[in-house]
Amino acid sequence: MAGNYVELIGNLTRDPELRFIPSGAAVANFGLAVNRRWRNQQSNEWEEEVSFFDIVCWRDLAENVSESLTKGTRVMVTGRLQTRSWETDNGEKRSKVEVLADEVGPSLRWATAQVHKTERRDGGGGGYDAPPPAAPPAGGYNDDEEPF
Repeated sequence: MAGNYVELIGNLTRDPELRFIPSGAAVANFGLAVNRRWRNQQSNEWEEEVSFFDIVCWRDLAENVSESLTKGTRVMVTGRLQTRSWETDNGEKRSKVEVLADEVGPSLRWATAQVHKTERRDGGGGGYDAPPPAAPPAGGYNDDEEPF
């Protein structure tokens, strides 16, 4: 996929923090540690490197993440990178790169999970409702009949 897209697999470094902005939209933040491990060919010993990312989730995803995940949970995150800038009280300019999550799910490599579908909370941009039941077909088709 081209453009600004990132996929990460790692462990939560802290419980998700759920807040609501003045418009009422939910936002959740959590930290993610992504480990990389390799064998040093010269010393023949294992080495490890850890990268830390701040993850931001909005609306239904934020509420679901907050209700479902805790520190230490291994998850998969897809989203995009975004730079946020601000000025401190002392006038210093700061910025950081965050991952705006599109999807967050448990990693099932070393764990199991139970999925519970939620109803849409705000009518947009997050969960998916089941399609309405189909109307019975014209011509008197009976659901118990073989299709052919």
